Amino acid sequence: MNSLKKHRLVRITIVYWFLLVYIVVALIFWYMELNQQNRQMYEYQLAQLHKDSPDYRSAVAEIEAAKNTKTSQYIGEGSVFLLLILVGAVFVYRATRRQFILSRQQQNFMMAITHELKTPIAVVRLNVETLQKRRLEEAQQQKLIANTLQEVNRLNTLTNNILVASQLETGAYRLNKQQINISRIATEAVRDLQNRFPQRSMDATIQPEVYMQGEDTLMQLLLNNLLDNAVKYSSRESPVKLLLKKENSHVIIQVTDEGIGIAAEEKKKVFEKFYRVGSEETRTAKGTGLGLFLSKKIVQDFKGTITITDNVPKGSIFTVRF
Repeated sequence: MNSLKKHRLVRITIVYWFLLVYIVVALIFWYMELNQQNRQMYEYQLAQLHKDSPDYRSAVAEIEAAKNTKTSQYIGEGSVFLLLILVGAVFVYRATRRQFILSRQQQNFMMAITHELKTPIAVVRLNVETLQKRRLEEAQQQKLIANTLQEVNRLNTLTNNILVASQLETGAYRLNKQQINISRIATEAVRDLQNRFPQRSMDATIQPEVYMQGEDTLMQLLLNNLLDNAVKYSSRESPVKLLLKKENSHVIIQVTDEGIGIAAEEKKKVFEKFYRVGSEETRTAKGTGLGLFLSKKIVQDFKGTITITDNVPKGSIFTVRF
């Protein structure tokens, strides 16, 4: 499917530029034709004059001035038309190309979301069927139940991401700003991450009793998405670090990983909807391309900033400042 769309885009691009070149060549051709006609008219008018006439020189000057005016008019109008055509062509081409890229990203998003939904549903179904059909010891039952709840929470986070991203983008989400304990939310986010990824090393430095104007649900999504992103794009052996502190009048949240890092040209793109680091064919990490888009949207709605810097020697540092 992707190969077919690429061939389609190549064909459309070739046809598009062929038509553009044809229009430009036609414009130049008509300029040359009009200019030639202007010159012929100039020569014809000169031939009609009598050289013995007392006002011969002034008549020649008028005819030549008219010819130069016409030539200037053709050049001016032709240049304006050419400029408008080229600007319009570039705009249309970029818009079309952007639409094709968005369409491809949406298709990948649909495939990713299908996979992300099917996996926890399959796990939950298998666990429930096991509990229903077999008599297990108490410890085994509790392990299956905990695993089921973990997958349900994963589903809940995924659906929240999709719904909230859609509502925030369309302006349908009503912010309920109030004084919240961001330290408590950060602690819960770290605990949830450790429950879901017990094998991962987590280093959390959370200043107690840090309060800010925000909303519990959105701040939970923000922290979960940043932490999930750090886990997703780093190896199991490397630690994920969370720092939460209040500095002067600012609340600062910092998530650090030792993963693959983000190239300079991609640092802004990663916050676009459906965008994921790497090519569509080579990336292997799970995800929908909504996490960082949603994170930036949440930060902006609460008048904050989010930046990405390189973690030396490798990895990335996401810094949120409210």
